[in-house]
Amino acid sequence: ARQYWPGENALGRRFKVGDPDEPGKQWKQIVGIVADIRQMGLDEPVKAEMYLPYQQITDWPGYVPRDLAIRTNGETSNLAGAVREIIREVDPDQPVSNVATMAEVLGTEAAQRRMGMIMLAGFAALALLLASLGIYGVLAYFVTQHTNEIGVRQALGATPRNILFLVLKKGMGLTLLGVVIGLGASFALTRLMSSMLFGVKASDPLTFVMVPLVLALVALVACLVPALRATKIDPLEALRYE
Repeated sequence: ARQYWPGENALGRRFKVGDPDEPGKQWKQIVGIVADIRQMGLDEPVKAEMYLPYQQITDWPGYVPRDLAIRTNGETSNLAGAVREIIREVDPDQPVSNVATMAEVLGTEAAQRRMGMIMLAGFAALALLLASLGIYGVLAYFVTQHTNEIGVRQALGATPRNILFLVLKKGMGLTLLGVVIGLGASFALTRLMSSMLFGVKASDPLTFVMVPLVLALVALVACLVPALRATKIDPLEALRYE
């Protein structure tokens, strides 16, 4: 309706399928409008679709409907047996196959992409763990290397809050630098991710806001352990530390 009659009421309009000048083509009148569907796949662009009463299908000679869709408000697990019995009463020779719920159909359609996203999520979680361990290791080494300096600062009047801020500043500075570089790389790789996404854009603003916040929070936790350890250093032992 939006494609062929934009801004107009498509109800009551008529059209022909294929070449309108081909002999035998009949006019079809629009009697209702439904929402868009993704008949060709979840990752395919929405295309023009139409529903026809099977008694009126004349453009495809020999076409016989092969699918039966049933809506129910009850439990679907026990519905297949009842449907087979009803069809057997109507036509005992009619085979019934490929019975599935809509949830199963959608699950099969999205199985490959779901597996890919699960793998990506697993790799992302592993990368987050390695990054947090790396930040912890760098800061722990930083505290060890600057034990004398921390002792001097404490002897000159630095409070535990000052020492805590010093170490956190070092760690979070590295984290923010990594987040900026990562955001730039993410924007550059959005085209590669778009084919694996459904219902969300590769440049989704919420994702690009929430992920850096999660990364920063994890990095803050990783920084706190060596930072708190630095605040407990004894100034006298620190000055003698080599």
